[in-house]
Amino acid sequence: MISRITGKIIERGNNYLVIDTNGLSYQVLLPATVMQRIDGCLSADGSIALKTFHYLQSDQAKSIPVLIGFINDIEKDFFEIFITVSGIGPRAALKALNKPISEIARAIDEGDLAFLKSLPGIGEQRAKEIIAKLQNKVGRFGLIQDSAKIKTSIKAKNIAEEALAVLMQLEYRKPEALNMIRKSLELNPETETTEELLNLVYKQRKIK
Repeated sequence: MISRITGKIIERGNNYLVIDTNGLSYQVLLPATVMQRIDGCLSADGSIALKTFHYLQSDQAKSIPVLIGFINDIEKDFFEIFITVSGIGPRAALKALNKPISEIARAIDEGDLAFLKSLPGIGEQRAKEIIAKLQNKVGRFGLIQDSAKIKTSIKAKNIAEEALAVLMQLEYRKPEALNMIRKSLELNPETETTEELLNLVYKQRKIK
């Protein structure tokens, strides 16, 4: 089982990289949301390190080994949870994940059928199955810093996590708390402290 690959990118396609690892070259398929951020993950020498999901794809009388790459373990974890939905295999999930995972997780927890239907290959029935299977199980993925709308600094990540802890102490459900934090950061991406973020969350609830 290949769980990680590190090497130089020697070829790029629309949804794949060919990575050279000391003379051996591997094709690694990537969801669009991962491919869009690859350039920002290259090391100083131009190499890339990816977590990989490795499986055998059956094709008539043979099985073909396939690698799907992710920038970190939590993206891979989301992929593995996503494919537990009936009718969504690795290839279908690879195609569907063309938007930030944090936004997809939000849509699942909020039951946003329209958003999920906008994903490639996901029709209305499949979107309903995704919500039924995964709602209230993917909230933590809403904190992934993969959306251009949310400040991606370590500080922003830290204050979001601290705000989440406070809201859960106040007995908010995690999906609801994550949604409030996300909306507040989208409206005010320059938020500097946890106190400021919690004040923004409070103001947003008053508007409702």
